[in-house]
Amino acid sequence: MLHVVREDEETARVTLAQVAEQAGVSISTVSKVLNGRQDVSRPTRLKVERLLEAHAYRRTPRSAWEAPLIEIVFHELDSIWGMELIRGVEDVAKANHASVVLTESGTRHLPGPDWVGGVVQRRPVGVVLVFSSLPPAVKKQLKSRAIPFVIIDPAGDPEPDVPSVGSANWSGGLAATRHLVQCGHRRIAIITGPRDMLCSMARLDGYRSAMSMAGLTPDPDLVTFGDFHVEGGYARAMELLDRPDRPTALFAGSDLQALGVLEAARVLGLRVPQDLSVVGYDDVPLAQWSSPALTTVHQPLRQMAQEAAQMLLRLRAGEDTATRLELNTRLVVRHSTAAPTGTAATADTAPPDA
Repeated sequence: MLHVVREDEETARVTLAQVAEQAGVSISTVSKVLNGRQDVSRPTRLKVERLLEAHAYRRTPRSAWEAPLIEIVFHELDSIWGMELIRGVEDVAKANHASVVLTESGTRHLPGPDWVGGVVQRRPVGVVLVFSSLPPAVKKQLKSRAIPFVIIDPAGDPEPDVPSVGSANWSGGLAATRHLVQCGHRRIAIITGPRDMLCSMARLDGYRSAMSMAGLTPDPDLVTFGDFHVEGGYARAMELLDRPDRPTALFAGSDLQALGVLEAARVLGLRVPQDLSVVGYDDVPLAQWSSPALTTVHQPLRQMAQEAAQMLLRLRAGEDTATRLELNTRLVVRHSTAAPTGTAATADTAPPDA
């Protein structure tokens, strides 16, 4: 049975009938829209949604979960760091006797209409979205069904009422580049992530700030944009390294891109770190097992996911919670960075013993 937030059940029934009458459809059609059914035409669904919004229609929050699910949405699932996020959400779900549903939206940073219909039908405890943005219509749909949501590393600058969890990307980019400067490098390249990702641009800003603080002007030809994947890192690195004035150090905006850089260096006959220093970002488990072990910026991916899931539960319970949470990053020095050939490394930049 359908319940909405009203003073009494009779008022709710009358309002439901009014929505159906104004939309020129049956009450069952309104019910289908409310429950995310796909057997309603798009024009009808949009008309009913507008009327539901106009009537400030809300489902009554459950006193107990009908479906103890936390849904985590990726626009793609083929990433190592994605596993760390899944583990973080699972930690919180298990502690609260819930399960995790994984969804691939198949769209770039925006959950599509098919996904929204599915999540309304599943009615999870809440939704964690990764590298995403929420169109106003989707946000209204979720709020009207009392389904809370949190974004991890939002694609753009989220609106004030959109809860999100991220990390100190600017500080991470600053630390990575400052380490290379302290090693003695001056021609430092960067392969950041996509231009439309907030975290990519923040890491790039950190790189530029570190260069400026050292009195260095970045060569525009050494600033490139990637896709956070191995193949993209390899392609960009081949362009940067196969040139007479190649950089002596490279900061990759993700560990996967850094692995692509290591492969490009091998193909071109460059030794890491003797001929090229490489710094990654994320500190995924594989980073310490690359050859050489990768110097990288540790991003607390699992903790970010845990915080996002906990935020969902607080929102679900009607508790006040911060709308933006940013966790610290830190540099992890391993064996892929050193002073340029012929320059001695300082004590605080030398890698730890193996």
